[in-house]
Amino acid sequence: MEETIQIENALANITKLVDNIETVIRGKRSQIQFVVTALLAKGHILMEDNPGTGKTVMARALAQSISNESHKGGASFKRIQFTPDLLPMDLIGSHIFDDNKKEFVFKKGPLFCNLLLADEINRASPKVQSALLECMAENQITIGETTYPLEKLFFTIATQNPVEMEGTYPLPTAQLDRFFIKIYFGYVDENTELDIYKNYLGIANNLSDIKQVLTMEEILFLQKETEKVFIHEELVIAVRNIVRDTRVHPEISLGASTRSGIAFLKCLKAFALVNGRTFVTEDDLKAITKPVLDHRLIYRNKEAKLRALDQIITKELDRLKKVKSFRNDL
Repeated sequence: MEETIQIENALANITKLVDNIETVIRGKRSQIQFVVTALLAKGHILMEDNPGTGKTVMARALAQSISNESHKGGASFKRIQFTPDLLPMDLIGSHIFDDNKKEFVFKKGPLFCNLLLADEINRASPKVQSALLECMAENQITIGETTYPLEKLFFTIATQNPVEMEGTYPLPTAQLDRFFIKIYFGYVDENTELDIYKNYLGIANNLSDIKQVLTMEEILFLQKETEKVFIHEELVIAVRNIVRDTRVHPEISLGASTRSGIAFLKCLKAFALVNGRTFVTEDDLKAITKPVLDHRLIYRNKEAKLRALDQIITKELDRLKKVKSFRNDL
């Protein structure tokens, strides 16, 4: 009984978080759900779209929605504007000589936070981009012989613009693979855009006065509950089949790794919870496959990118329809 109440509270908390962010980010509920999915799956998210679509505001709204006893403004939030002249020490921190102690002390950089916004990440050099690898994968930073653990809740939202690509450094596959999900933020529909224009002052006030609807402990609890979400064995087989099919498809040069498959399973569980369920369905599989896998694959050409993964997904969904044990258990 107590466990049921906890689950109900957890599902209600997720809805509260999404609703709260939506007071600022209008007409983007599905994108907000993907961001929360990556958060609950203990992963990170990459958002790509044109300037002015609300990517930065999305990150700030999420941080301000989470209360933190040691930080009055909500979860500790850092925004780094990536530029070609940025250095790794600008992210990690550096040793500074302390006149009082007469020794070098480590001054932590902006990576030591709860929620990091890496804005226009592809404008920094590969050396700076690689500084994020360890902290995103292992939740720690090593400098010399010393390893510094990051916060229990560490979540990266990285953005990149698809325009003005001159002077940028495309993220290597190893870096892209660290992002559980990649989404395209997109423009809002015409009615929502009109509503934004009519109420832009109120929306701006919503960001400055946004409520802290969840505590840090509640977010960490939700991450634990995500791991308990039920996933049918046939759906695990479907994940394996999709991942393996990407490696042999004639229009895909580089397929998904085993690590991709693990991230896939984690995101499926998180996405089910975000949608108010404690079990994964084939609809979750259909919705989450492209955001999780598409950026990890290298296609042979643009046309292949438009159809190859869709073909693999359709094939697996057709297989699931014919599996009686799976249909009976749903």
